[in-house]
Amino acid sequence: MKILAISDVPSKALWDYNTREKLEGIDLILSCGDLPKKYLEYLTNFTTVPILYVHGNHDGSYRGDEPGGCICVDDQVFVWNGLRIMGLGGCFRYNQEDTYQYTEAAMRRRARKLWLQAHKVGGIDILLTHAPASGLNDGTDRAHKGFVCFSELLDEYQPAWFVHGHVHLNYDAKLPRVCTRGNTTVINATERYVFEIPDPDPLQKRKFLWGSAKK
Repeated sequence: MKILAISDVPSKALWDYNTREKLEGIDLILSCGDLPKKYLEYLTNFTTVPILYVHGNHDGSYRGDEPGGCICVDDQVFVWNGLRIMGLGGCFRYNQEDTYQYTEAAMRRRARKLWLQAHKVGGIDILLTHAPASGLNDGTDRAHKGFVCFSELLDEYQPAWFVHGHVHLNYDAKLPRVCTRGNTTVINATERYVFEIPDPDPLQKRKFLWGSAKK
């Protein structure tokens, strides 16, 4: 399965001519937020694959007018063709604007509400967020601080992939596009990044240790 991850900055390579050809072979598109509504809708014109997204802190305009033809997976565990995706958009609260900003406690409450969904499907394969995890290529300023509870989710569910945005790669030349944390591959989706994963088997029996999770 070939996945296109996008975030924060519209890709000139996609928002241009020959978009259909550039999306050939892509099986799924994951958006980590902070992209113009018209950009996501533009992509739907050139592909039939699902575009799944979470909200970024600059997506206040989405409220009441979400991107057409796309699927919001915020605050849910979404299963597509056997691939289990936990979506938690937004960033660390840094001002008083009501634009998908959360305190650590608020984000932890959101994550806890997904516990039953995750266990019903036997765990998660991808953690899809806007913000990074605390101490994992996050920023030093409050706006780009990562969430501790995301690190806890990685420990609890051990997803194979953690895909996020928010921290643009041009913020720091030392920021990696891809790194690992334990058994999880961590991907910064700024602008666009294509990666391949094994095709999930929807019929495969999922095993997960209920006792290892924190209610």
